Amino acid sequence: MLPPATEPKIIFRVFSFFYFLSRPLLKWFLHRFTNLCELQRICYGCPPGATRTKKVQMSLELSRRLPIKKLLHILNELVSNDVEDTFLRREIQTRAVGTVLQVKKINPKVHIDFPRSFGTCAERIWGYKRLYFMVEKLRATQYDSEEPEHEAKLMMLWKLLVGNEMQLTGRITDQWQHIGFQGDDPSTDFRGMGVLGLDNLLFLAQNYNGTARHLLSHSHHPKHGYFFAIVGINLTSMAYHLLKSGSARTHFYNHPQHHLTVDTFHQFYCYLFYEFDRYWVECKPKNIMDFNHIQRRFEENIMKLLANDGCFFKMNLSVEDV
Repeated sequence: MLPPATEPKIIFRVFSFFYFLSRPLLKWFLHRFTNLCELQRICYGCPPGATRTKKVQMSLELSRRLPIKKLLHILNELVSNDVEDTFLRREIQTRAVGTVLQVKKINPKVHIDFPRSFGTCAERIWGYKRLYFMVEKLRATQYDSEEPEHEAKLMMLWKLLVGNEMQLTGRITDQWQHIGFQGDDPSTDFRGMGVLGLDNLLFLAQNYNGTARHLLSHSHHPKHGYFFAIVGINLTSMAYHLLKSGSARTHFYNHPQHHLTVDTFHQFYCYLFYEFDRYWVECKPKNIMDFNHIQRRFEENIMKLLANDGCFFKMNLSVEDV
């Protein structure tokens, strides 16, 4: 007898197999019945945001038409190169909309709303891919103590979190443990996430300074405390993997800002840090050894929220900047 958790997975796989097997016939029937292609039916029938964009993305990725396959390849290559953002957005709009109109034989004078609706979806799809490319570059850039910019960011982080309460006695000192680094040299803690971990922490401290100091004070709790910077870097890893796996698409596809930037990712990180701190306090851990267990449960909760196509993690400044 199969374990209860295994049965839904098998049912889903069987359903998926028969769906993809019958998909061409189903598409043909619906096209004949509605006189609309699949992309039109999605853009006209699905609410804007993640629901529509995910379905458009799946339709494009499952397409057997050679021009569509070529379009995906070109745009995927384009977002993975160092090109100017304005040029990139224009290319996405022009190429995606133009190719689909031509291949699907859609008359934009008749279907006036389709180019705009589909173009928005295309911008979100490849904007997300572009965001991952930019975030990955930061993650792959290792912290270098010989790099003045890296060192300046680290010192700024200390200043923003500690202010005039405590002066650093040197670059290598156990004072760094006050803001949650493990040892005397913070550079060793950035190995896994590179400068992305530092940039996330710095963005939090710069843009939500009151919140950052509030979280730091929680981390100093004698019983339920944690390593502020180390937890922050672990949450960078969580945010990065949610982005890489595509699980975070729901949040970013629902984002009111169509043009995604690294700052958009930083805001996503700030939300996760704030919510994790709240969850940590609610859990009342016995000690820091409970961290892995609590973080795993927290990530599962976030994944459940992201599974809902209506999910968008709104940044509430009045709550955060306490």
